[in-house]
Amino acid sequence: MSVSPDKRCKMESALEQLKRFTVVVADTGDFNAIEEYKPQDATTNPSLILAAAKMPAYQHLLDQAIAYGLGAGGTEEEQVTSAMDKLFVSFGLEILKKVPGRVSTEVDARLSFDKEAMVARARRLVELYEEAGVAKDRVLIKLTSTWEGIEAGRELEEKLGIHCNMTLLFSFAQAVACADAHVTLISPFVGRILDWYKENTDRKSYEPAEDPGVVSVTKIYNYYKKFGYKTVVMGASFRNTGEVKALSGCDYLTISPALLAELSRDHSPLAPALSEQAAQACELQRVTLDEKAFRWLHNEDRMAVEKLSDGIRRFAADAVRLETMIKEKMLSARNGK
Repeated sequence: MSVSPDKRCKMESALEQLKRFTVVVADTGDFNAIEEYKPQDATTNPSLILAAAKMPAYQHLLDQAIAYGLGAGGTEEEQVTSAMDKLFVSFGLEILKKVPGRVSTEVDARLSFDKEAMVARARRLVELYEEAGVAKDRVLIKLTSTWEGIEAGRELEEKLGIHCNMTLLFSFAQAVACADAHVTLISPFVGRILDWYKENTDRKSYEPAEDPGVVSVTKIYNYYKKFGYKTVVMGASFRNTGEVKALSGCDYLTISPALLAELSRDHSPLAPALSEQAAQACELQRVTLDEKAFRWLHNEDRMAVEKLSDGIRRFAADAVRLETMIKEKMLSARNGK
């Protein structure tokens, strides 16, 4: 006996329904969460890797990275960098055993204003994946959406065939520049935009459709679809399931395990909020940006300027904490403890 679409929606969870019109990505370094919610892809960043590296279940990956760094030779700083790269890739390799698609691995945020250094680090990460038998097509290299990061993404995509995920994206200017650079994917941040408006305006609550982060990603999605850009839009950094539902229909959404759990318990009907057809009807003008125009347009968005710099600082601080952990373990290993 067939089941009507309405009845099927009531039986399915919101997560199951969402997967029918949006690619769901797990925003975590926790393999158990990935196995439970069965996303297509997974994303990581220094903060997630730091949290996971502290868990007893993943100590063997940290130990392997330490041994790799010590074996790589060079100065202490070079050994630590080698261990960091190995740790990020080791988590990525474990994640790829559990997802059918791709994993995103992030380049150190402290390189956010150095194009050449970002390209070199990206190439090294891809080399480590390939040495482990994983083709570069299953990896997205995450780069900060500074002008330098976007230009690094352009070079990696065009000259080396390395696919990029542009992160810490808050402004329309960043989105336009990323599309023009023909990067594979962007990760506009939803929740951090909401955070800024709650902290810097009198308004403390928003309905999902009015949420400033949702409005920002909706505009970016509509712009990309209206003008035929191939770059994938992946909404990121969600604070609640209302934001997720308000962006249903977006190409990809990367969601934390806590919100994936909420969506799996929610059995209310869910329909796409975004669509290519609706995007075609939007009154948006095509924008062309060189470096000067990009910097000016981005600078005009106070929220984006503040959240980009704050995001870089936060990821950099967690990278330093991870380095400190690695240095301490290396010292113990050298001393035979």
